[in-house]
Amino acid sequence: MSRFAVIGSNSFSGSHFVHHCLKMGHEVIGISRSDELSTVFLPYKWDKPGNFTFYKLDLNTDLHQIMSVVDLFKPQYVVNFAAQSMVGESWTHPEHWFMTNTVSTIKFHDKLRQCDYLEKYIHISTPEVYGNCTGFISENSNYHSSTPYAISRAAADMSLLAFFNSYNFPVVMTRAANVFGPGQQLYRIIPRSILYFLTNKKLQLHGGGQSVRSFIHIKDVCVGTLSAAFNGKPGDIFHLSTDETISILDLVKLIAQKLGTSFEASVDIVEDRKGKDNAYLLDCTKAKHDLNWKSSINISSGIDDTISWVKSNLHSLKSENQNYVHKP
Repeated sequence: MSRFAVIGSNSFSGSHFVHHCLKMGHEVIGISRSDELSTVFLPYKWDKPGNFTFYKLDLNTDLHQIMSVVDLFKPQYVVNFAAQSMVGESWTHPEHWFMTNTVSTIKFHDKLRQCDYLEKYIHISTPEVYGNCTGFISENSNYHSSTPYAISRAAADMSLLAFFNSYNFPVVMTRAANVFGPGQQLYRIIPRSILYFLTNKKLQLHGGGQSVRSFIHIKDVCVGTLSAAFNGKPGDIFHLSTDETISILDLVKLIAQKLGTSFEASVDIVEDRKGKDNAYLLDCTKAKHDLNWKSSINISSGIDDTISWVKSNLHSLKSENQNYVHKP
């Protein structure tokens, strides 16, 4: 049994990782700036696989309290999912994204590097740092970040590599493709499409859905993240992705087909978001080789899994906020 501190435990990926670690018998604490979400969005509450302690603390304002909690718990592994994560919205108040994703995150790293109990710090980064991809790219590809969100994340990543080179800070980074699955927030494209089609609401498809993505099920990401914690070497970066690619247009058409819904009658084409990249395609050869990891859930079965979650919780989900709400 190992001890994990999960920062951003309220997030979709963070809450699933908490659940995965608890199922594997590890001891976990979670830290997020907001109260715990509704149970429908927190998989670690679905079957309560182990003991979990949650702390409502904000990386921007409560760093001292966060470090007090972490120092008392003395985790061998700190896994950080916390970030201002919306891309399009980052243009409106870019300073909020830079404060959370860069300044406050680097302050946190500077405290963690002084913790002698820490064996590994797992930083959950994003493929957005690469900008638009041509073909499948490796972990040593250059950054061409194109939005305030992506630039704020790239700055923290570069700082972490400097910490590794200068302090031997035991950081391992992961960058996952578009993650999806049960429990995902309703403003994301897959659960949003399912919910809208089931409730006869019109879905807005930005830019006609021409951008190409690789979607990976959250269960596969959790397995890869835990393996990176245990088996990654400090300084490593791992891509977690699939070899399947699909345009957003074809993705939404697939969901409509599975639900017996007319795509043409259920979708409105609207203007694309500013700075949106056409493709994020990640080569995950390194994770397959070094971590003995590969994705096991394809896009079709993953969508079926998510449809089942939405249908089983339809009454509750209809009353939940279906749009992103920004918090500075």
